[in-house]
Amino acid sequence: MARKILINASEPGEVRVAVVKEGVLVDFFVELPFHRSILGNIYKGRVTHVEGGLQAAFVDFGEKREGFLPFREIHFLSKDGASSSSISRHQEVVVQVTREEMGRKGAALTTYLSLPGRYLVLLPFKEIKGVSTKIEEAKKRKRLKEMVSQFPIPEGMGFIVRTAAANRTKRELLRDFHYLLRLWKAIRKRAEELQAPSLLYQESDVVVKSLRDYFSADVREVIVDEEGTYRRVMNFFNEVMPKYRRRVKLYQDPLPLFSRHQVEDQIDRLFLREVPLPSGGKICIDVTEALVAIDVNSGRVQQARDIEETALITNLEAAEEIARQVRLRDLGGLIVVDFIDMRSPENRREVERRLRQAF
Repeated sequence: MARKILINASEPGEVRVAVVKEGVLVDFFVELPFHRSILGNIYKGRVTHVEGGLQAAFVDFGEKREGFLPFREIHFLSKDGASSSSISRHQEVVVQVTREEMGRKGAALTTYLSLPGRYLVLLPFKEIKGVSTKIEEAKKRKRLKEMVSQFPIPEGMGFIVRTAAANRTKRELLRDFHYLLRLWKAIRKRAEELQAPSLLYQESDVVVKSLRDYFSADVREVIVDEEGTYRRVMNFFNEVMPKYRRRVKLYQDPLPLFSRHQVEDQIDRLFLREVPLPSGGKICIDVTEALVAIDVNSGRVQQARDIEETALITNLEAAEEIARQVRLRDLGGLIVVDFIDMRSPENRREVERRLRQAF
């Protein structure tokens, strides 16, 4: 299905990016003047204390609150049977933010760094050579695996081939690979030179990040409503994807861009507790500090023959909508979903498969 990327930057200091598929909002990102995102940033931090009971360390990485670093996210604890005694107070560590601060909780951190490029994600501390599961065609997966297996990957490092690489050449992937190696070298150099806590790498702004992560051949248009941002987008395409630069359009209509594409109403609904489903059911989303609870409720399904089929149809619709809402609302942590009870094990497996596919 054809997609569009809409970039709304007409309001000073605020940038919003919407990814739309057949008129339906599937991804949404916003950058506000009073909120600076740190997700994906890499820091040199210092351990302030180690909590064996929590199986975690707390790290001062330069932000307001200390970050939370679970032992399982410390790469040098996963080797040679290392224990919590391998990390100590005042020890310096290079960490990446995997979840921003939420409520009274500090940011979640990892030492398993990942550096995203246009076609590859470099993993400095994981010996993984994988291909995105979104590339489903066996021939394409085999071609990409054979292609990248020839790359000169340093020992102990790995990478994941991104969805955008599906139809790219070996030369394009190799260029991205060498860029990421140079970036990692620069980060390591800064880590050696700077005192903790220090910022080593800052993730791209919302416009560049969205284009890097979500543009692919099936995106028919990238529509921008502000001239300065339009020029930046054009520069990005000219440098990275000149083949697709004609798909970038400057929007100059008096009617706001998101209103023209019926996106504004969909964004407003993201703040509602209840989300309707096509068959008449609904899901109810409750966000607490401890977890996110999602309850699935059925409605009157006209085509259902019995209660079991009503439950199946509603649960399948809910699985897809839950995945969409989790992405759009940027929900994380522990998420508990209460689907409608079903007797058939096959039906339960089908709902589980649909949920996995949707994510």
